[in-house]
Amino acid sequence: MGCEGLGFVKVRFGVYNPLDPERVIEVDGIVDTGAIYSVVPGSILRRLGVKPLERRRFKAFGGYVEREVGEVGVQLMGRRRTVTVILGEDEDAVILGVTALEAFGLEVDPVRGTLKEAELLLL
Repeated sequence: MGCEGLGFVKVRFGVYNPLDPERVIEVDGIVDTGAIYSVVPGSILRRLGVKPLERRRFKAFGGYVEREVGEVGVQLMGRRRTVTVILGEDEDAVILGVTALEAFGLEVDPVRGTLKEAELLLL
């Protein structure tokens, strides 16, 4: 899924079931600023006991696919947040999407190819 956006950065992050926050599994993926949701293999999320909340349709691979969607805890840069996640299939890339970046207050630094603190606005 995804990979159409700009600003790819490789990232390692932890995922956990919000109901069992002590058990964390690390995954390697990419930050995709063109993807709204994050994608983590469903097999990993099921091992953590994460249950899908619904099934949604997504535009991907030149057509449409359906995937289960749920809530997962993410551990990144010493912080934890709960984000919406797509329970990916084996062929899906592991992605940290825009909603996760927003939850963490992070953005892509295209010059360094890393994540950095975003300038947060309070209006």
